Amino acid sequence: MNKQVLTALGLAVVSLLVVPALIAQSTDFPRTEYGVPDIQGTYTYRTLTPLNRPRELADRATLTQEQAIEWQKFENRRQNRDLIIDSVGGAGYPPGVISYNNFWYERGIETVADRRTSLIYDPPNGRMPAANEAGRQRSRERSEIRRLSIGPEARTLADRCLMSGGAGPPLVPGAYNNNVQIVQTKDHIMILSEMIHRARIIRMDSEHHTRQLKWDGDSVAYWKGDTLVIHTQHFYYHQNGRGTSASMQVEERIRRLDENTLEYDFTIEDPLSWDVSWSAKFPMRRIDDPLYEYACHEGNHGLPGILAGWRRYESMGMNGDGTPKE
Repeated sequence: MNKQVLTALGLAVVSLLVVPALIAQSTDFPRTEYGVPDIQGTYTYRTLTPLNRPRELADRATLTQEQAIEWQKFENRRQNRDLIIDSVGGAGYPPGVISYNNFWYERGIETVADRRTSLIYDPPNGRMPAANEAGRQRSRERSEIRRLSIGPEARTLADRCLMSGGAGPPLVPGAYNNNVQIVQTKDHIMILSEMIHRARIIRMDSEHHTRQLKWDGDSVAYWKGDTLVIHTQHFYYHQNGRGTSASMQVEERIRRLDENTLEYDFTIEDPLSWDVSWSAKFPMRRIDDPLYEYACHEGNHGLPGILAGWRRYESMGMNGDGTPKE
């Protein structure tokens, strides 16, 4: 009996010591003078883990450590642009700029820490949902506009160096420039993307007060516990991430995992593109390096070259993209 009492007392004392320690650990990170988590800093979100789960890994949500090492070795070699034969792979294999050698890329060389096979975790198959009919029709229209390439208005905003779909919202790791700087004030959050050097000025508010369409959409943010929630809507039609519609809404969630790591988690809803929403997440790791200017700007030599190539093909009796006219 005495042993039971002593055991119970011992467990009670231990719980009194351990529980506060666990609570302190879960909130043991810097806070701003306004009492909210301080997430300021410069971060990289590069990773070898793809957004969509590769077909060959369709039955594996995660890899073992040995499998991850083997897959990293294979994928780093496959994506090495110094080893690609242009006549076989072309500019689309793997995605990137064909004239850049591998020195200029910073995709990341490792999977995310939990060795997931995709950044997308919902749907469970790790892949973006199939586009619905409205999404497919809009994609056909966009492709036709690019194929005709009548003038600069027909080119994408990425071609014109005005914005990049991977720079957010939402952020999505790409071939290079996977870096951001976050700055906080009492009333605003600023996220500066190195890709296409864009700064998102996000006001702290739970309600949208404008219906003006913007390339980056209209963003508001609020704290839900220790998680920063950013809601964005009112995207400019046809010129937003992944060819979605003006009805797209994005929710981004950022929370601190440890002193040097943030978790970035987002969900996209667009009933005019997909019948269901989809979500992805990945870590953002603090770096000491500064952001560098991405000196791509509208009017550079790329756009005149693209349009000149189209006109040349047309003078040869072809479509602007080099395909035979029907």
